Amino acid sequence: MIKKYIGDLKTEFRGYNGKKLTQDLMAGLTVAAVALPLALAFGVSSGADAASGLVTAIIAGIVIGVLSGASYQISGPTGAMAAILLSVSAKFGITGVLTAGFLSGAILIVAAVCKVGKLVSYLPAPVITGFTSGIAIIIALGQIDNFFGTRSVGENQIEKIGSYFSGVGSFSPNWWAVMFGGLVVLIMVIYPKKWNAVVPSSLVGIIVALIVNMLFFEQGTVAEVGAIPSSLVTDDSIIRKGFDFENITSLIMPAVSIAALGMIESLLCGASAGKMKGERLDASRELVAQGIGNMVIPLLGGVPATAAIARTSVAIKSGGQTRLVSVFHSAVLILSMFLLGGVMSRIPMAALAGVLMVTAFRMNDWAAIKSIFKKKFKSSIMQYVITMIATVVFDLTIAIVIGVVAAMLVFIVKSCELRVVSSDIDESKLEGKVKSGHHEEFKVVYVSGPLFFGTQEKLISALTELGNNADVTTQVVLSMRGVPTADDVSLSELEGLYNSLREKGVQISFTGVQSAVSEMMDRAGFRKRIGEEHFYWDVIAAIKALESKEFQEA
Repeated sequence: MIKKYIGDLKTEFRGYNGKKLTQDLMAGLTVAAVALPLALAFGVSSGADAASGLVTAIIAGIVIGVLSGASYQISGPTGAMAAILLSVSAKFGITGVLTAGFLSGAILIVAAVCKVGKLVSYLPAPVITGFTSGIAIIIALGQIDNFFGTRSVGENQIEKIGSYFSGVGSFSPNWWAVMFGGLVVLIMVIYPKKWNAVVPSSLVGIIVALIVNMLFFEQGTVAEVGAIPSSLVTDDSIIRKGFDFENITSLIMPAVSIAALGMIESLLCGASAGKMKGERLDASRELVAQGIGNMVIPLLGGVPATAAIARTSVAIKSGGQTRLVSVFHSAVLILSMFLLGGVMSRIPMAALAGVLMVTAFRMNDWAAIKSIFKKKFKSSIMQYVITMIATVVFDLTIAIVIGVVAAMLVFIVKSCELRVVSSDIDESKLEGKVKSGHHEEFKVVYVSGPLFFGTQEKLISALTELGNNADVTTQVVLSMRGVPTADDVSLSELEGLYNSLREKGVQISFTGVQSAVSEMMDRAGFRKRIGEEHFYWDVIAAIKALESKEFQEA
């Protein structure tokens, strides 16, 4: 992996010159403009503070960006990660979040060594879409307090919403906070898309809210971000406070959830952005980078990070050439932290909530959702809805498992469908191939799908119905070319019916039996008891042989 990494770096920086450096610098500046308000917002929404969000974006940009499995990945705090961390923070506090983040980094490295990243490709698209929508709902619900200036109580969003009605919490809006939140939402909604390439709407919204707050309101009128220390090591960092050894065993499952999300988001981001850049992502190296990054970040007080598609796509569209874009974006954030920390401390929390609510709405894959429901794909709708609800109600890991299990069940049900079609002989297809021109006593039964205990009843019923018309049908040709598998139970039932129909004067012939089914028939003794003379290559061969027998008997 190290040799390949060095080789990729040589390829990436071959012919690097002043022009490419300038492109990387400008792209890094643009990405920083996008990342700054999101870093502050996601830091707060994860249960930590704005400083933790900045530290996360800075360290992730340097450590993960340099080690990344591709030249274009930009990592940092994300909305999906913040949604999970908020529940961890409510139960274990910020020290628990940082400890779980450190453990998740170790898990990601193990996952890379075991090449677990390949499993992400097996996640159905509706499951991923439902998971994203569920995360969006959690983010939006998590910002109700900041947006309205209210107070809720509970370990998860459902409990917090319930606390407003139970009296434990308090839903008494601060209308100035609502004004700031609404102002940012309005700016982001009406902001011209073409301007986003120069200055992102989220940054403009934050700047406008900050100016209004500093000019017209005293401190304390609305909740503010608060002091941002001029240090890359926060007061809550593991270096200063240590690990949460008391709850270490309880933090293992949250760490698995964080690692699973980090893996899914990073690899999906890499796959999507890779198509834009025309460069493949090295999945194993990306997971190692994410793992190392997420072990370093908590030591300094940052929350777990993952690759972010919004920042990554901005980097590519801005003309970024190499992984230095990620480093330059971190350098700009460091300057902002040291030079603008005092100003950023006056940013209203409601303004950040407005950014997150719009971000939550936009992170939904509306095109995919519209396609699923418009085209009425029932299985996809079920996978989407189940995963979305599970994400909101349960833990991420459980939600993903539920979504995948639902997808598997749908696939199994569809795959196990047995289709049985009965038809008369098409004389036009037999012209010149058989002697007789009349085959009223023949019926051809076409079977497709797996034949086992769960599907056998459909075939048995169709053959029984033909047996009830023994005065009309005396020859049944069973075409099994579309049957890939069969079990001993279904063959036993079929043999019993075969014998029953023979007593009624109806003969069943078998055609097009696949090798796997033929092998099972041999093992079960089915072919031997039925007789090899009743098995044929195709329907025409069966009709020829049956006609020959009738002629000889005559």
